Amino acid sequence: MARQVQDRIASTGDAVTKADRSPVTVADLAIQVLVSHRLAERFPGDGLLAEEDTAAIDADPGGLAEQVLELSRQAVPELTADAMRRALGRGDHGGGAARHWVLDPIDGTKGFLRGEQFAVALALIDGGQLAAGALGCPRLQPVDGSGGEGSVFSAEVRRGASERRLGSTADRPIAVDAVTDPARAAFCESVEAAHAAHSVQAEIAARLGITRPPVRIDSQCKYAVVARGEASIYLRLPRRADYREKVWDHAAGAVIIEAAGGRVSDLDGRPLEVSAGRHLARSRGIVATNGHLHEAVLAACREVLGLG
Repeated sequence: MARQVQDRIASTGDAVTKADRSPVTVADLAIQVLVSHRLAERFPGDGLLAEEDTAAIDADPGGLAEQVLELSRQAVPELTADAMRRALGRGDHGGGAARHWVLDPIDGTKGFLRGEQFAVALALIDGGQLAAGALGCPRLQPVDGSGGEGSVFSAEVRRGASERRLGSTADRPIAVDAVTDPARAAFCESVEAAHAAHSVQAEIAARLGITRPPVRIDSQCKYAVVARGEASIYLRLPRRADYREKVWDHAAGAVIIEAAGGRVSDLDGRPLEVSAGRHLARSRGIVATNGHLHEAVLAACREVLGLG
């Protein structure tokens, strides 16, 4: 479904812009409807914290709302307009220890609009901790060269991580790389310079002795690339002192890297605080590595950023 809409947007430019100026597509809304609807059917007692809400369809009930309903009915033919709206609007869980899911229906929207990498990201939080996660990466080719349209990554805490080629029923275990010398490592970073602070990350890479060019892709596909050993490091540096990341932009990817043997922390070396609601309110920046390099990367970040 997402690929179908992505191809249409690439040819028509069909997108919506939210009040915060981030682009929203029909696919964002329809995927949230479908995931929310299925979760409510299977886990009726679980909450949902999701990126989108009903504002866009409320503003255009005869246009965008009809497009979202039509697309959603490709997967759930019996879906009514009221059921669609309920599913889209139930993603307002406040966080905390209660079991709930975190969803980003289209992570990496700019990449999606460019016809490049994006991800559908879903994580489970239970007891205030990350418990499981899945990343659908429809344009990220399987690393084993088996072809196909993309991959789905899944993981449970302490039970390992796996990759499944789209269209297959077979899971392949994945693991982070074994690099222990920072000079042999590769960075993975965002395509958008504003998201990745390319110049600062280049300085951190130089401090570590890294000379390989960065792997630049959109979305939480970066977490998948580290989890399956194609890169050793992914950084998300704070845009300003008071900036905090959204939980749905990192929760699923963090589960997958850690289940694959890596480590994800904030710049202070603490696990991500995922129970505070929409934001990683008590986590400053994000450092994701293969685990072996984590302390060295944290030290380099602190030196370059001047952190105490």
